Amino acid sequence: MKILLTGITGYIGKRILPILVEQGHDIICCTRDISRIPSTFTNNKRVSFIEVDFLDAKSLAIIPEDIDAAYYLIHSMSSDGNFSELEFTCAYNFRKRLEKKKVKQVIYLSGIVNDSALSKHLLSRKKVENTLRSRIYSLTVLKAGIIVGSGSASFEIIRDLVEKLPFMIAPKWLNTKTQPIAIRDVLTYLTKVLGREDFYNKSYDIFGPNVLTYKEMLLMFAEVRGLKRVIWTVPVMTPRLSSYWLYFVTSTSFKLAKSLVDSMKVEIIGKPSNINSLLNIKPLDYKTAVAKAFVMIEQNHIVSSWKDSKISGRLTTKLSKHIQIPEHGCLTDERSKKVNDAKETVERLWSIGGDNGWYSGNALWKVRGFIDKLFGGIGLRRGRRHPTELHAGEALDFWRVLVANKKEKRLLLYAEMKLPGEAWLEFNVKDGMLYQRAVFRPKGIIGRIYWFLVLPFHELIFRGLINRLTS
Repeated sequence: MKILLTGITGYIGKRILPILVEQGHDIICCTRDISRIPSTFTNNKRVSFIEVDFLDAKSLAIIPEDIDAAYYLIHSMSSDGNFSELEFTCAYNFRKRLEKKKVKQVIYLSGIVNDSALSKHLLSRKKVENTLRSRIYSLTVLKAGIIVGSGSASFEIIRDLVEKLPFMIAPKWLNTKTQPIAIRDVLTYLTKVLGREDFYNKSYDIFGPNVLTYKEMLLMFAEVRGLKRVIWTVPVMTPRLSSYWLYFVTSTSFKLAKSLVDSMKVEIIGKPSNINSLLNIKPLDYKTAVAKAFVMIEQNHIVSSWKDSKISGRLTTKLSKHIQIPEHGCLTDERSKKVNDAKETVERLWSIGGDNGWYSGNALWKVRGFIDKLFGGIGLRRGRRHPTELHAGEALDFWRVLVANKKEKRLLLYAEMKLPGEAWLEFNVKDGMLYQRAVFRPKGIIGRIYWFLVLPFHELIFRGLINRLTS
């Protein structure tokens, strides 16, 4: 089959693509930013990429005519006031364009929306579902709750809470019930309904076998990890305080924390159906899902992470708009040094940050991350997806990877910490030399004052960094 896949740079999209390829399908991947496509599949004959912005109906003209089926995996966890309208526009443009194609089936992954008092995000999911319905093609809707898997936002937040806090005084919404589902089960449902006419124009809730409160999920997670944890819930914590609690304790951004708190007050319990028997699926229980997620983590096989989404940082535009480092009105710290072994230097570059640290002045990097967090930034909490792999679009501590071209031996990072301006950090190995450049484009006089205040620390950090990379 020829399949149109949206949300290819997202958590689900990156994971379902290799499964569909392995099943022998030809995939046309839609992306808003072609520079963020997964490099693993750029040379695969069964996979092609097109740059499409579903907010711009005209850009959809590039979608091929002979599409058999499509996956709609576009979601927003933004806390912006107009996110619902943006999601509606994307769904509307998608539907109008596909109604002119030969597509037979559209598969949409939504959220379970059975509670009478839904959050803004769940209401938006419901609105998108209604918008996607068509008389021209058949719509299959799968509705999931909390997804348990390495790199998912909910999994990483629970992991942070359990592993960092032996005792927790937590908000009362920890007593809200939910029905978590393993990521591998979500992918199985998504791929097994493909092309099945008995699932045309049908909607199903998909969920694991356990109905648990968030408190029970935390305690069971701790049990799997061999940790003893004590949790007290209090009724006095407001949604805003709850958001700050998640923000300061976990690796989430404040925007995502706010969205999650809004949704976590809603019970997410699925409606039983015969979908498991129809597809011959037996969903994993919660503990098994957690244990299997850690197997993937220990093998450094985290295919996708929520931290790589733009909501985890402050970059909202295309990566390509920042790849060209400005020359005018900028302040720079440029250094170069001969390398002993170019291959070894590149390997060190591709291992920078996260648990590996920044090779020199790690204490100063941590202080900068802490200050950033105090001012509402992301700090160093995001780490990195893989200890030795880097791809464009991924998060790297408080940087965003713009270019990671190992063949050209070039790494370019864009700063997502709170700054009175914009900053880039570039590494280039050529002709036996490592060229290291930090560029800052200040915003007003405050930006220039900031640069000169941190200049003494740059001397310590950047001199030590290039020395360690080349030694």
